[in-house]
Amino acid sequence: MSTASLDGKTQRLSRLAKKFRRRLRSPSTRLAAFAGFLTYTCYAYAHGSWTNPALIGVAVLFALFMPTYTNLSNKAELWANNRFGFVTAGRLGRFVPQFAFNLAVFAVMLHGGGMSQSGVATVGGIAGAALITSLASQGLQYLGAYLFARGIGDLNRNVLLGLCINTVLTALGTAGLPYGREAFLLLGLGLGGILMTVGILSDLRSVFAPQGGIGMYFGTFNPFHNTHLAILKRAMAERKLDKIVIHPTLIPRFYAEAFRKGEIRVGRLRDGFQIYERTDKADVNVDYFPTGNVFLPPETRRALIELAVAEAGLGDRVEVIFLREIYDTRGFQGVIAEIKKRNPGVRLHSLHGTDFGGMLVRSICDECGWIYPWRILRRDNVSATAIRNGAKGMTPVVVTDVLGQIARNLPEVTAAGRRFRNDNGVLIEGGWQTARAAAPT
Repeated sequence: MSTASLDGKTQRLSRLAKKFRRRLRSPSTRLAAFAGFLTYTCYAYAHGSWTNPALIGVAVLFALFMPTYTNLSNKAELWANNRFGFVTAGRLGRFVPQFAFNLAVFAVMLHGGGMSQSGVATVGGIAGAALITSLASQGLQYLGAYLFARGIGDLNRNVLLGLCINTVLTALGTAGLPYGREAFLLLGLGLGGILMTVGILSDLRSVFAPQGGIGMYFGTFNPFHNTHLAILKRAMAERKLDKIVIHPTLIPRFYAEAFRKGEIRVGRLRDGFQIYERTDKADVNVDYFPTGNVFLPPETRRALIELAVAEAGLGDRVEVIFLREIYDTRGFQGVIAEIKKRNPGVRLHSLHGTDFGGMLVRSICDECGWIYPWRILRRDNVSATAIRNGAKGMTPVVVTDVLGQIARNLPEVTAAGRRFRNDNGVLIEGGWQTARAAAPT
């Protein structure tokens, strides 16, 4: 064998070893291992099955594949959301495969002797146990997502922690232990039932919304494109809105926390866009970029929205706000509270798409009071991702012009009578005057 072949094989083995070590260091991997151990311990204690092969096999399955399982659960909900555009559909998209999975696991455990027949019978057999477990899991996973939306934890790890809590109560409940069964039923029927009810009410508000009031449109707008403009016009026409308030996403707390921990970084600039990338400290089980890793700076996205809205003649009916301090400390929850404060007693509507970011915004609005959702199913071919990859003809004229100037790295960007200093893709209005004054003569 040649020296080159040996070197290539050594390099591949080194990469595999490095990848394996990173996976072992992943908090999600360790939490999954704990979930497997917890599953084994709780069921073995509750059902007296310490040496049962079926229980040991299920526990090992949980320990190895729980991070993958949680990722698939998130993707199933995202698919259903994007396909149907209703909260209830998304939650059913998560619930149905989980119910099928739990039903299969309980069947294996029961027929393999890992669970007691009498204990499972007290909660309606394996079908009842799977139903209640799945409902409880839905509620706990929703709490995990709720915390994630407020900058606490990571979506996948929060979901995984919820599954661990559910494991303990399910083990005690299916064994018929005192108070365990009641806690299991209360969590499943109570929390799961409340979650489904909240989703149904949100969907009813969406379908039977009254007209009039103020629309709120939140998103990355990365960049602002023709479909964003069409959404504004259509929502104003269908809901007879007095005006629409737009606030772009700044740096989500999830990203800010990952930057602080050194898990992601801005790797390079391309045509004014910042390219985020993972570092060696990143958790291999975490999806850091659910909406992509290529971003225009928030100041630039704000300027593009303002320019496009003005060009479309909507400046008197669309207000672009930029509440950096409020957003950085309280997220969109704080922005909504500020909009309510500025418009007391006014009916509010939330505009959103059905992708990950749109449905996340929808859930935030649902938690902030009786807000009427207005959603649009994305069925056109206009895509911010495609635009960032160089697609043409998808943005308003002024946006296309400004992006072109940024791509040419012009020190000053002009559009619609406004002038900006271009600081590596960050547009600062009026900054060109300061830069010129400071330049040597």
